[in-house]
Amino acid sequence: MAGGNQTEVYFFEQVVVLCSCALSFLGSSLIVLTFIIWSDLRTTPRKLLVFLSVADWLSAVSYAFGVWRVFRYDSVDCVVQGAISTFANTSSFFWTVAIAVYLYVFIVRSSRRVADSLVLFFHLVSWGVPLAITVTAVLLNKIGYDASQVSVGWCWVRINAQDRVLWMLLTGKIWEFLAYLTLPILYILIKRHIHIAHAALSEYRPILGNRPPSHSFSSMADMKLTLIPIIFIVLRIWSTVRFILLLVDSPVRQNPVLVTLHGIGNTSQGAANCIMFVLFTQPIRSRLCSAICCCSKCRAEVQQHSQDSRVPGQDTSTQREENGSNRVPADR
Repeated sequence: MAGGNQTEVYFFEQVVVLCSCALSFLGSSLIVLTFIIWSDLRTTPRKLLVFLSVADWLSAVSYAFGVWRVFRYDSVDCVVQGAISTFANTSSFFWTVAIAVYLYVFIVRSSRRVADSLVLFFHLVSWGVPLAITVTAVLLNKIGYDASQVSVGWCWVRINAQDRVLWMLLTGKIWEFLAYLTLPILYILIKRHIHIAHAALSEYRPILGNRPPSHSFSSMADMKLTLIPIIFIVLRIWSTVRFILLLVDSPVRQNPVLVTLHGIGNTSQGAANCIMFVLFTQPIRSRLCSAICCCSKCRAEVQQHSQDSRVPGQDTSTQREENGSNRVPADR
């Protein structure tokens, strides 16, 4: 296996991946902010999503620093960046699977008490295991310059380490493979359980009343259950492909298109989660739209008031009447 030659990271690849990091940073931040602002949305699944977003936020920041620097040798900041991204990326895998496990226990096993009791275990595993692996790798001098062989400018497992494949597996790839298997199975079981429950309920609808069932929320939830594992695999598969190409020592792993897809996939999880669980979630989307519209109306009123105050010769009573009439639509 060749470990010497550096994979060239072109300027356009840096720009694209940095934009992806920025979107993921903003998306993760928005998930956390909506959780903080609206207390009635603080359900346990959304709490788990916030913890996942923290890991994705940290991952986006560390990857952005690595892509911006494009490390070409070992250094202290290379090791620090590699350690942070390794911890955050591995933690993101664990939290993604943890959410699926929680939903499976809550929906399929119909046990909220058991599902809630797993939250402490999720914390211990999703933070503890990545931290233990990362600290061990740093202490054993395994984190550092990797010549962008399985990265896009950032640092990971040292490319000249004799046991680099083992540490690439331990610091990410083995958990990635397990997520590929676990997520589709859990979400298929959840979807199957929901469909069976809907079929059973439909038998009793003729005697439950004439109110037509609403399919909007159930169809949206069904779509999310389908898209979550698909999006995860589509985003992460490119890094897996480059890892396999490294194992067989194929120069195709340095292809610019593959490198760009790898960079976008590894840094887009926060943005994808924001689209799925904020923009595609009707209650949160409605509140965001209301907040944005309210802010725009306030700015428009302030600008109108400032323009009116600059009109010469306009008496105070006329200003009061105009300001009063301008406020009527806002009160409605």
